[in-house]
Amino acid sequence: MRMGGGTKSMTIELSNESKSAVNEERIISIATFAISAMGLAPDCDLEINIVDEDEMSALHVQWMDLEGPTDVLSFPIDELKPHSGESGLIGTIVLCPTFAQAEITRQGMTHPVNEELELLTVHGVLHCLGYDHRDAAEEADMFGLQNQILADWRATA
Repeated sequence: MRMGGGTKSMTIELSNESKSAVNEERIISIATFAISAMGLAPDCDLEINIVDEDEMSALHVQWMDLEGPTDVLSFPIDELKPHSGESGLIGTIVLCPTFAQAEITRQGMTHPVNEELELLTVHGVLHCLGYDHRDAAEEADMFGLQNQILADWRATA
């Protein structure tokens, strides 16, 4: 699925290579909202790939040297900075719905996997913009921003 194109329009390319039913329109919507909320130019581009656990495991080993799948990976491209008004290719976000569902269950949560994918999309956008959660201060900053963007979007969606 592709949204946007042409001049002064954001392009988000979403590819669902998994067997999972995913609400692609909502993922594109939250990604667009997050990019705008982070003060980037309206003509930025983002790629989102939705994959199965085998593909995610392979990417996790290749890029992070960590075994097994994860729920989201982010690959910044142009290293755009928040609130800079810059345009360019933000990067690629890879989501794994089956692993996200397993995490929801493991943590005893009950919300639908599509809601988790919305959160993970915001998380991925923030990682592409340089945010991280390696220590408690970074985590508080990133997760607070992530939750605020998600809440603001859900209030308007």
